[in-house]
Amino acid sequence: MISLPRQKDFLVGIDSDGCAFDTMELKHKECFIPNIIYYYNLQGVSKYAREVAEFVNLYSKSRGINRFPALIETLERLRRRPEVKARGVKVVVPESLRKWMQSEKKLGNPALEQAVQATNDPELKQALEWSRAVNRSVEWMVHGVPPFPFVRESLEKLSKVADIIVVSATPEEALKREWAEHGLDKYVRAILGQESGTKKDFLGLSSQYPSGHSLMVGDAPGDQKAAEANGALFFPINPGEEEKSWQEFFEKGIDRFLNGSFSGDYQKELLAHFDQCLPIDPPWVEEAD
Repeated sequence: MISLPRQKDFLVGIDSDGCAFDTMELKHKECFIPNIIYYYNLQGVSKYAREVAEFVNLYSKSRGINRFPALIETLERLRRRPEVKARGVKVVVPESLRKWMQSEKKLGNPALEQAVQATNDPELKQALEWSRAVNRSVEWMVHGVPPFPFVRESLEKLSKVADIIVVSATPEEALKREWAEHGLDKYVRAILGQESGTKKDFLGLSSQYPSGHSLMVGDAPGDQKAAEANGALFFPINPGEEEKSWQEFFEKGIDRFLNGSFSGDYQKELLAHFDQCLPIDPPWVEEAD
């Protein structure tokens, strides 16, 4: 359980990548995907590997999930593409990583390092090497990306009355670096990433607050599910409409949250539009394995 004693009357969780910062495209296209292609020997189908990885991580309802489930989904979808089968490129889905994910709750490098030390499993080693390479790429590549317009203004407005926490599946080192770079860390009580648990775990803090006094701000279906699992409200930052979403939140959403008029029709309208932003199925054909 995450321990963070309540200080104010409201709780607000905010996702980071793709929500507070426009870093999703940069991180996945320049850091995650090149390393997937290299470490999983996908050079012969790099075009399709890139297309599948972008769909999984950016343009589908899987957007924003932890890197390890996203890696498995990417490899599974890639393996089912007829274009990949026609080229004779073998796509190996690491079953040891899948099994580790089923038993481990904190899906981050520290837990994976322990699993590698305990088992010496080659698939877990490969996943750890890939994940470390991603982190090195992110540290090298991702800087100078400011928050979306109205993020800072929203944090300033909320911090007076709400305990704000960063709720993310990103490694905490990267989160702390990015929030400090732009001076946003001063507005938040805690920065919680993949090493500390899941978004659902983090929003369990809402049990300390009155009903209707907890809110999650996020850009992915997983953020919505984490909020709903804890009885919290959800404000979506719609992919492709981030600036408009943050302006709506600053000008209307915050006030509705604080005065108790957020739930009901307003929440339903937000969720209905959010559901239309990301598809479930890809635009290409997939065959059975």
